[in-house]
Amino acid sequence: MRIPLHMLWIGAVTAAGLLPAAAADDRAGPRPGALVDLATTEGAALLGVEWRSHPADLVEIDFPAAGPDHRPSGPPGRTHDLLPRAGGRDFDDSGWERLDPRDLESRRGPGKLSAVWFRFALTLPERLAAFDVAGSTAVLELVVDDYAEVWVDGRLPLVPGQAGGHLVKGWNAPNRVVLGRDLRPGRTIQVAVLGINGPLSDLPANYVWVRSATVEFHRAGALDGAERVPLEVVRLSDELDAVLPAEPVLERLAGGFQFAEGPVWSPSGHLLFSDPNANVIYRWAPDHGVSVFRTKSGYTGVDIGLYGQPGSNGLGLDPQGRLVICEHGNRRLTRLEPNGVLTVLADRHEGRRLNSPNDVVVARDGTIYFTDPAFGLPRWADDPRRQLPFCGIYRLRDGELTLLDGSLAGPNGIALSPDERFLYVGDWDVERKVVMRWELLADGGLGAGHVLVDLTDAAGEEAIDGVEVDASGNLYVSGPGGLWIVAPTGERLGRLTGPELAANFAWGDDGRTLYLTARTGLYRLRLRQPGAAFAGVVPPAASEGRPR
Repeated sequence: MRIPLHMLWIGAVTAAGLLPAAAADDRAGPRPGALVDLATTEGAALLGVEWRSHPADLVEIDFPAAGPDHRPSGPPGRTHDLLPRAGGRDFDDSGWERLDPRDLESRRGPGKLSAVWFRFALTLPERLAAFDVAGSTAVLELVVDDYAEVWVDGRLPLVPGQAGGHLVKGWNAPNRVVLGRDLRPGRTIQVAVLGINGPLSDLPANYVWVRSATVEFHRAGALDGAERVPLEVVRLSDELDAVLPAEPVLERLAGGFQFAEGPVWSPSGHLLFSDPNANVIYRWAPDHGVSVFRTKSGYTGVDIGLYGQPGSNGLGLDPQGRLVICEHGNRRLTRLEPNGVLTVLADRHEGRRLNSPNDVVVARDGTIYFTDPAFGLPRWADDPRRQLPFCGIYRLRDGELTLLDGSLAGPNGIALSPDERFLYVGDWDVERKVVMRWELLADGGLGAGHVLVDLTDAAGEEAIDGVEVDASGNLYVSGPGGLWIVAPTGERLGRLTGPELAANFAWGDDGRTLYLTARTGLYRLRLRQPGAAFAGVVPPAASEGRPR
């Protein structure tokens, strides 16, 4: 996305730290409807909790060294493991020491380099005082001296950049873990906690113990930080009723960003999105808020101060669930592998460097289509670093990069029709605000293209930015004056305008929630139609570069 000049001041304010709203992880959340203290006899009894504990032993084992593939495929070696592996839901802890809930502060383990397991199961009652448990969300808040990892029902989710939750957040910092949503009375949840003595580089002369352990119960939706905001709807066709609810609700989920862009929904249940101005990829998840997924997401050059948008922009997931990244400053398309390695997919066309890959869409067979305007360069089209005389639309298939079109002034948002027969591209050109449509030929090339929708006559200084498609083939276009909903025929169905102009979109949740990255904020809108990616297609298992 090309950043309008009037947004530079907002970006500077955020960079100065005056809009810290993205640090949602550190803000106090809403007050729970019920609270149970598991460090008391009464509290433990309410949820049927029986605490058990056992030390974890550091044992020496055989293990190969890292090989050229960055995996344990090298020559034989020796290392250490921590046993037992007690995170599993069905792990047998019947022989472990049984603890009195009032005795959690007793010091355990041998001290120094040591760790201790704690395990318990809780069963949900129908009510807690005046609070009805059915349909609620339960959150465990645990503070272990000094570090902790928390397994729930045998799972320890791994998400790059995550601090807290299931994983270590900091020295004596609380772990806040969602135990479950839409809960039902009678359900049993198994929790396993590994407490670790620390800091590891300067081991203290103390032991492992539990400072506090509570379970909060919140009403459904209370933790996602959603705030209803004004939404203006201009209805241009009765066909909009098949898309938009009678009373649509736009919600603001987070704010304080410099320029939110390029969202993609993960099957793991969270949203990834870029802030190209801040050079960061963020992660937003219900009940967890915003966290940093990847820093320096698009550039690490010493001249970064010259760039308005050095970071990543468009994001996508390939059929294996790997994250595909458009990097502005590095002028390349990359893929984050499951072992954390970043693979360069494309950075040159016929030996010359790309401009600044902007947006990307991945077909079901793994073919990647992306746009490459010059908006990520410090001086845009007039930048002396520029090597290509055109702004391209590219296809990447089986490692081969093909230029599909180089005729648009600023190819930007890109999308595929639900049947993947057509390719749509929005053109950021203030003189000609159009969305193009091409038929995709059997050989992967483009058929004749034509203007599907022309918004040049619409009020507003913006041109065309993000483009998305729903299961019925309707287009969602970021254009002058707001979000335009357009039929597959090109007919304008309506325009939606919120507090900020949306830059791009992604379908999430069950497919009927449209997430909007809009300047400084992240928003969502519930619709009647599911996204094209949810039209009877099984989504990929998410990896997003999680280490293996």
